[in-house]
Amino acid sequence: MSLRGKALLSGLAAAVIAFGSGLITASPAQASEGCRVDYQISSQWQGGFTGAVSVTNLGSPVSSWTLEWSFTGGQTVSTAWSATVTQSGTRVTARNLDWNGSLATGGSASFGFNGSWNNSSNPVPATFTLNGVTCTGQSTPTDPPPTNPPPTSGWNPPANLVTPLNQVWQHQEETYNNGNLYAFRNYGWDQLFANGGYLNYCVRWDSSASVTAAQRDQIHAALARSYQKWFQGMYGHNAFPYSNVPIRVVAWAVRDRSQLQWTDNSVDIYVGDIGENAPQCAPPCGRFFNQNGQYPNCPGGVARHYDQSLWLTDGFGGGAGGDWGQRMGREYFMSNLNTENITILLHEMGHTFGLDDFYDWTPTGVSNFIMRAGSSSSITEFDTWMFRDWWRHLKSRYGY
Repeated sequence: MSLRGKALLSGLAAAVIAFGSGLITASPAQASEGCRVDYQISSQWQGGFTGAVSVTNLGSPVSSWTLEWSFTGGQTVSTAWSATVTQSGTRVTARNLDWNGSLATGGSASFGFNGSWNNSSNPVPATFTLNGVTCTGQSTPTDPPPTNPPPTSGWNPPANLVTPLNQVWQHQEETYNNGNLYAFRNYGWDQLFANGGYLNYCVRWDSSASVTAAQRDQIHAALARSYQKWFQGMYGHNAFPYSNVPIRVVAWAVRDRSQLQWTDNSVDIYVGDIGENAPQCAPPCGRFFNQNGQYPNCPGGVARHYDQSLWLTDGFGGGAGGDWGQRMGREYFMSNLNTENITILLHEMGHTFGLDDFYDWTPTGVSNFIMRAGSSSSITEFDTWMFRDWWRHLKSRYGY
């Protein structure tokens, strides 16, 4: 069975949230060999956070760059985009990719990363160096955004949500998989636990448009950012074992290789493999086609398999989602790349993890939530508790 969401209107307004940042600047007298770094904690949750870094070269032009800093609060980097980021002890090193290495005087480069922190303090690094030269000046960090309240350790939803949550679960048990919800074995939960805590993606570029390396990295970042909005309510909740769920894009599928304007080998590229009248990544590497978790005919093996596809189609209205991934209009998605809440994507991700549609009924006492299309542009408390309810009922499947 493929769980599939119906059309979701794309005209919903998206909430924009501003977060604190730490800014380190070079004084004018040192501009000839200086730099400026804008380090932002763009989101933070129990045990994890997302960082956004922009470095501006105030000295002579450079053809490649290395930015370094040290964490002082025990933070660790897990994944990154638009730069190669490594960590040794407290020391973090970020190096350019092949497309963003040249920085003219006054030129900037940006990258992001996901990391973990100790839930006590997440201080902004005090000092940065660019190609070995200290970015001098005054450090004026602001406090990071407040951490979400620690998730509860058991099943104790707010009293006003108990009845609607029970109604939703009963409806799902009666309607999913011909009334046999528990027999289905390819929910997003199954994919996550088969991998040991991460999800792999294929991007199906169902379009004649070209894609730059910068756009590619923005797409990857948008996927990671959006899934964190679902999982930030799970970290620390009811024996959920992961404190971070990395989202890895391992492959792209296109009609013509020339559409992809990069030369690095950061992702596998599939050209001309057409399924459902659209480019697709190799079925031997897809979880949807190999639900036993074995990939003997995938060229890259298990490490290069994909669990879900982000299917972006020219002129497609609304969205669809299920165990296979999410589909929506390319124009809608690309125009919302830097939007805090990509509403259709968030809605369809909910379907991947089993959440219901609410086109023909509404639970008692709740009316505005992202899984009820058109009623909310962001994930609400009720959405989070529905997500947690799936974990409550399926966690024994994974030994919890």
